[in-house]
Amino acid sequence: MINCQKYTRIADKKNASHIFEPFIRTKIGLHFRKLAHQQLIIMTKRFWLTIATVTILILTVKAQTGNKSVLQIKEIMSSNYIGESPKQFQWSPDSRSLYFRWDHGGGSADSAWMVDPSNPVPVKVPRSELMQIRPQTKLYNADKSLELLNQNGNYFLIHPKKKDTSLVFAISRSVSDVSFTHTGNRLIINSENNLYLLDPSNGQFKQLTNFQEPVEKSPSRASRSSEPLSDRDNWLMQDQIRLFPIFQSGSGQRGSMAGYRQGMRPPSMMRKGGPSPYYLDGFSVYSLELTPDERFVTFIKILPSPNNKTTIMPTYVTRSGYTETLNTRSKVGDYPRSSTLGIVDIEKDSVYEIHLDQIPGITDLPDYVADYPEKYKDRQPEIRPVSVRSPNWSPDGRFAILEVTSADNKDRWILLLEPSTGDVKLLDRQRDEAWIGGPGIGYNLGWMPDGKRFWFQSEESGYSHLYWINPATGEKQALTSGSFEVYNPRISKNNQYWYFLSNESHPGERHYYRMPLEGGKREQITTLTGGYQVTPSPDEKWLALEYSTANRPAELYLQKNQPGANAIAITDSRSDAFKAYPWRMPEFVTIEASDGETIHARLYRPEEGKGNQAAVIFVHGAGYLQNAHKWWSTYYHEYMFHNILVDNGFTVLDLDYRGSSGYGRDWRTGIYRHMGGKDLSDNVDGAYYLVSEYGINPAKIGIYGGSYGGFITLMAMFNAPDVFAAGAGLRSVTDWAHYNHGYTANILNTPAEDSIAYIRSSPINFAEGLKGKLLMCHGVMDDNVHFQDIVRLSQRLIDLGKDNWELAIYPLEAHSFKDPAAWTDEYKRIFKLFAEMLK
Repeated sequence: MINCQKYTRIADKKNASHIFEPFIRTKIGLHFRKLAHQQLIIMTKRFWLTIATVTILILTVKAQTGNKSVLQIKEIMSSNYIGESPKQFQWSPDSRSLYFRWDHGGGSADSAWMVDPSNPVPVKVPRSELMQIRPQTKLYNADKSLELLNQNGNYFLIHPKKKDTSLVFAISRSVSDVSFTHTGNRLIINSENNLYLLDPSNGQFKQLTNFQEPVEKSPSRASRSSEPLSDRDNWLMQDQIRLFPIFQSGSGQRGSMAGYRQGMRPPSMMRKGGPSPYYLDGFSVYSLELTPDERFVTFIKILPSPNNKTTIMPTYVTRSGYTETLNTRSKVGDYPRSSTLGIVDIEKDSVYEIHLDQIPGITDLPDYVADYPEKYKDRQPEIRPVSVRSPNWSPDGRFAILEVTSADNKDRWILLLEPSTGDVKLLDRQRDEAWIGGPGIGYNLGWMPDGKRFWFQSEESGYSHLYWINPATGEKQALTSGSFEVYNPRISKNNQYWYFLSNESHPGERHYYRMPLEGGKREQITTLTGGYQVTPSPDEKWLALEYSTANRPAELYLQKNQPGANAIAITDSRSDAFKAYPWRMPEFVTIEASDGETIHARLYRPEEGKGNQAAVIFVHGAGYLQNAHKWWSTYYHEYMFHNILVDNGFTVLDLDYRGSSGYGRDWRTGIYRHMGGKDLSDNVDGAYYLVSEYGINPAKIGIYGGSYGGFITLMAMFNAPDVFAAGAGLRSVTDWAHYNHGYTANILNTPAEDSIAYIRSSPINFAEGLKGKLLMCHGVMDDNVHFQDIVRLSQRLIDLGKDNWELAIYPLEAHSFKDPAAWTDEYKRIFKLFAEMLK
């Protein structure tokens, strides 16, 4: 150690004179005085050299934990730092003008703008002008000879050719829908969940359905006796006891769980005309539709099921000063809510349902039951709960197509319905032992222009592609094929082409394509590298393109609807602050996974000679999401933060690990029954890639992410502790048995049915593996991944005696942070973690 006090005393001139006073009065003293003066100069120089050295050391330490970038975390997290991209594109009916919302030049967020394709310079217009061109929903009959107009419950028929208007009915009762019959000369009225038929030509009015609530209601919740624990709740209680021994001596008492509503049929009632009443005994109906031949009414019947126990979320920072609670979602393992299709035979005054037992494979068990031979050995085949969509009728009214999905989401059937009997016939079955999914599956479907073939999307080939099927013959044909996905398909107005987005050119690019109606050569219309959202003009001659790149947010472009046409930039929404920094275009790389598969990733590297041999791996959220693409990311805060990391010498890698979207069915389902398996190993392989290809020090690799990314971060810190020295898990799922049903049951089934999947997929079960430094951040008001998740894991870490972790809580933040101050605090902590632990 350097004795600074010693040098300070010697350097003080007054003290120095006092020390040498006895020698000053002699020649020898004069000589020593001279020598002392020389020594004083030397020591003074040494003193200031020491001060300089200490200062340099202090600054060096500060540099190791400080931010060298010109960007500041507080700055990039501030509201509107980037600028506001244009939105809400809408063409005028004549296709001559495009209107949009745009906050530009300090205007309000809903400022209205217009651009003329023939003179592509945007001009600001009054908001009233935008309101005037908004399409008004006009209801016409089939040949457009009649238009229906509703004015505050007064319904008028307009004859466009005759140019006259007549009032057809006025009603004070609730009317949810009015439409024309298939023939177009009568009106279908849905009032208070019953259908009525009105003939305007003669005023004939007929009730078609008579759904009624039972007179006697179900018993009150207070009078219900206590019910036994459900399989889900029993599993949760036993798992709590396993994880937290303190509960082993508990009584296990619980509050009662509500049963399901059982409607009671009322005593016989005298008929009062119209159809017979059909009482809703514990079920509900919706989507009532009259068949084209006007003989039947179809409806969706939601079957009764026991109430699923929900959770509460305490909030601590409240206006009242008291702790308040909010009711939130239930947990995975819900009793499935199923539906079927009911049919009313108007002539016979009868009600019946479709024959679900006619669906091929309706009783099939999933493959995972083989892991539980004792549990399933005596189980008898039973019809699985399903969800049925309303019939999709052919234009001529001959065929009705049903789409049915199993509640366990392992089957999707396309069926032909015979409404007179309720019989169904299989047209197509897509079975997936993992779960049904992929772009367009379940909602992109319709009739081909000939009215004879039905088109839909399917992952039958391993990628989501277009197909058609002929219900009369059963013939099926693929319209697209290949190792790419089709998004948002639609048929052109002249019925000659398909238009759709696709990643055919590269998994990380989205381009707009045109293809002949019957399939064949696909023509790429857009050319700029990146991603697009497309709004065609009504005449389909122009395209409004919402186009972005990996380092520039979305802007409006205009392009003629022709392959290879030039795209004209219309807007520049970037703020001056955002434009002042040279934002990096990431490198788009591929990494070979340990099982030989190809992982696509974004790579951010510092300039030659400015790296610090440390790296950070970012893990995107949602699981089924794509982020290693070539357009502007929804993770823009993280993108800007990565630029700060690179400015400070870090290398950053951002992978589309197993489970990400954009790469087909096998990649999507690669995490089935084991989250934290291949998705984690992909990130570990990414770390090895950084070491072998870019010389990263294997002891200086960190990892971070939010939501699903936070989950992977925890699994990485617990199950790959020798690979990652530090990690930041944000709003992390810590135990999948406590997440929601819709997302989790697809991937892991349910805890009571497939406990193996949950045990090996939940970080809380592996917390003893923590070695590196772990930062956890969570919003107290997170109604998606509940704050309870991180509290339970914290207690687990305490029980295990771990002391290399910390938790930052944000009392007023939900799953997605809103307050820039919260974003800033969170990312300052992440930066500090990596600066201290990896440098």
